[in-house]
Amino acid sequence: MIELLKKLAGIDRRFIYAAVFLATAIPILTKATMKVEPLPEVRKAYEYIESLPESSVVMVSIDYDAASMPELQPMLEAFLHHSFSKNLRVIMLGHWPLGLPLGQQALEKVAGQYNKEYGVDYVFLGYRPGVAAVIINLGKDFRTVFSSDYAYTPIDSLPLMREVSNYKNVKLLLGLEAGAVGDAWVQYGYARYNLPIILGSTAVSTPDYYPYMQANQVISVIGGLRGAADYETLLGITGEASIGMLPQSVIHLVIIAFIIIGNIGFLVLRRAKK
Repeated sequence: MIELLKKLAGIDRRFIYAAVFLATAIPILTKATMKVEPLPEVRKAYEYIESLPESSVVMVSIDYDAASMPELQPMLEAFLHHSFSKNLRVIMLGHWPLGLPLGQQALEKVAGQYNKEYGVDYVFLGYRPGVAAVIINLGKDFRTVFSSDYAYTPIDSLPLMREVSNYKNVKLLLGLEAGAVGDAWVQYGYARYNLPIILGSTAVSTPDYYPYMQANQVISVIGGLRGAADYETLLGITGEASIGMLPQSVIHLVIIAFIIIGNIGFLVLRRAKK
């Protein structure tokens, strides 16, 4: 027994790397999924979007980049599926310029699946510097910030934008957050203009946003890959989040197992030496 524990305590790190690789790769390659019971806060966000009348205008703020793409891109795609399936109209902008191509890619991909027309059913505005100034001035008049879309098309030539002056014409903002921009949306968008907000965030940022939900300053919070998988479950689709939940769960179990084995081996061997 002592010899076995010695071997386990001194296991070659290459075996650990191999176990981690296999625990991640096999579920991804097989596209296996695991059943999740949607969290109450995700269900609340879903039900709010479900309650919006057809042709309502919703906004999406891309406040993340490639580093947070695995968690937030599935959330964005799920929201776009939900919006376009209900014939909601989507305006997209962002405060992280490196993340905007990710948002545009998802927007065009999902809009194409529903045969939506640019300028009528969705618009991609792009980026303007100055987070707080942008949020505040959009509440006054979109045209003070965006006179044209990302392709320099005047926004007044776009049928959708002719119906939008400020936040009074917007039924919901979804902020996809990997940093602190979500705070600015609440502090300026909600507090000043009463803009309805749902925040989708990386798992590590989610605890920072729960107080806003508890204070009823945001409608709800969708947190991390689990939140995105919950959203996909409610929509009845199998997306990247649903596929990613199983490898994430398996790898957590593998790491915990190695930690337990290593600590047991260390404690037993230390006691044996005494």
